[in-house]
Amino acid sequence: MIDTHIHVWDFDRAEYSWLKGDRSMLNRSYSLSELEPARSRAGIRSGVLVQAANNREDTEWMLTVAAGSSWIEGVVGWLPLADPVETNRQLEVGFGAGSKLKGVRHLIHNEANPAWLLQEPVLESLGLLAGCGIPYDVVGIHAAHLRTALRVAYRYPALRMVLDHLNQPPFGAPEKAQEWRRLMTEAASHPNLYVKISGLGTAAAKGREWTAADLEPWLDFAFGTFGPDRCMCGGDWPVCLLAGSYEETWKAYREIIEKYLDREDRERLYSDTARSFYGLGSHDVNIAT
Repeated sequence: MIDTHIHVWDFDRAEYSWLKGDRSMLNRSYSLSELEPARSRAGIRSGVLVQAANNREDTEWMLTVAAGSSWIEGVVGWLPLADPVETNRQLEVGFGAGSKLKGVRHLIHNEANPAWLLQEPVLESLGLLAGCGIPYDVVGIHAAHLRTALRVAYRYPALRMVLDHLNQPPFGAPEKAQEWRRLMTEAASHPNLYVKISGLGTAAAKGREWTAADLEPWLDFAFGTFGPDRCMCGGDWPVCLLAGSYEETWKAYREIIEKYLDREDRERLYSDTARSFYGLGSHDVNIAT
């Protein structure tokens, strides 16, 4: 099993602006060693670290952590997408043979403009990613973010993108759920768009009182709409701790997955899709010069 969504952050190594003034348990540094006992109990064999700040220092810290870990196979880092010249330079330097850098993400949900990705310089940078075969993680929380991702998908059909946390399903909001399902169905019509089953315990907004039954309708929809070939799983540690333990998160996901999918499809969702999407275990990317 591959956990495709793990965070580590160190306040001595990088700045995490979204945590300034935060009074939750997240407002401290988190090291990978803290996850180890729970990771072992949950049966996770491999993992992918995902960026938590729009700066180079965060990415460098993740790469340092990954280099010292035998089970972290990839890193989804940050690039200055608003500057395509610098993005191209960093693509040439950061990706390639031997690198654990496997994808790119920007915290678009923290940008005032939900269509941040549609700025021409950013689109140019996304085109560079597409040309290099490097995937992009979309972290959206509103329908506007999903509509933005769809426009990018139309423009760059070769750019593999994954919708982190299922683009935050609107728990408890039936009127918004209808739009979410419509947009997600449209997203599924693009073979380059994938979904990440992650962050749903916190999205349920029930504190620690959520159950697998709360998540089941959304996972059922994802399985039926995208199929196991375009679904992957992530624990979203340590953010998941706001809504329960890491093991509880994975127990709920596995309970639903094993109810709906046969063994072959579970293999795809737990491992094969992530390996293919992020190119884990391979370094076959075409870096333009």
